Amino acid sequence: MKAYTEYLYFTTRQKQEFINITDQVNGALKKSGIQEGLCLVNPMHITASVFINDDEGGLHEDFTLWLEKLAPFGKDKYRHNLTGEDNGDAHLKRTIMGREVVVAVTGGKLDFGPWEQIFYGEFDGQRKKRVLVKIIGE
Repeated sequence: MKAYTEYLYFTTRQKQEFINITDQVNGALKKSGIQEGLCLVNPMHITASVFINDDEGGLHEDFTLWLEKLAPFGKDKYRHNLTGEDNGDAHLKRTIMGREVVVAVTGGKLDFGPWEQIFYGEFDGQRKKRVLVKIIGE
């Protein structure tokens, strides 16, 4: 079995953004040379998420509105913010959207269903963050 590791780096312009990283993950897969296996994609920060969904702008706006209803930004809303932080909402948004994805690799390609794409979700941005891409297989 072979293993390949690559890190993707992001510095978002906004506090919250969704970035389609499918092409970058595909690039890592090509470099790995792995034809059959699994691909793990994991943000290395507790206020970011990686998830799979459709690349449709209206849906991303819906995510933003929905997340803000469930975990609105506000320094006085969360006990976590009593530590001097202001990102209690970002931790909750990450939990809602998920930590990571694992995608099957079949025939040297990510084995997706229709419309599936991989996204990096940033909820406390404007600073450098990284995403782990770990591919294992043959």
